[in-house]
This record gives sequence, C-alpha cells and structure tokens, in this order.
Amino acid sequence: MAKKRVFISFDYDHDLDIKNSLVGQSKLSDSPFDISDMSITEAVEQNWKENARKRIKSSDLVIVMCGKHTDTAKGVAAELSITQEERKPYFLLAGHGSESKKPVNAYSDDKIYNWTWDNLKLLIDGKR
Repeated sequence: MAKKRVFISFDYDHDLDIKNSLVGQSKLSDSPFDISDMSITEAVEQNWKENARKRIKSSDLVIVMCGKHTDTAKGVAAELSITQEERKPYFLLAGHGSESKKPVNAYSDDKIYNWTWDNLKLLIDGKR
C-alpha cells in the first residue's frame, strides 16, 4: 500500500494527544492504512498560514481531527479554509466520540466519521 501524504488539522491546545494517536496507529504493523504526517508541529510563527498552505498543497488529503473544542479552534478553521480553497480532499474524524464538534466553517453536509480502522482505510483510500 502506498503511503499517503496527509496533513492533519487539529486543535493544538486540546487535541495533540489524539493527533499523535492517529499517527501512532498508522505505524502499527497490522494497521490497514499508512500515512506520512505533514502536520505543523513546531511553534506557531507569524507566517504559519503560508506554511500550512504549502503543506496542505503538497499533501494527498487532509484529516480534520474533531475534538470537544474544534468549533472554537481558529487554527483548525483557517486550515480547513485553506483546504477548501485548494480543493484538497478532506474528511472530519471524531477524536472524542459523540462530544466531537465540527469546525465552524465545515460545510453542513460534512460528516464526522467515527474513528475505526475500517473507516480510516476507506477514507484514506478515497473510497467514502
């Protein structure tokens, strides 16, 4: 299986742990999906939006990790806007089950998918 270059958008203040869990899960020997993480992990700089745009443009797809505070996460909203502007495929992934909230600028028909191996494989392979 070819590795997908994935930009993971997440609320750095609240959801770094779930983002790291997703990356870790992809590295397990029995994982049905494989990703190359293109996320921004360094401190936010003045030009972080330009940096995010470059990484999003060079990615195959974007995963938006949805947590309890994603609806107020300005960085996630900005990254999703860039993703939409660049017309990159993306999906929303529930990081906190039923407590997961969409970014404010998600489209009304954007579904938050449950975090299961089967869902991830289908979503990352573009089959959902």
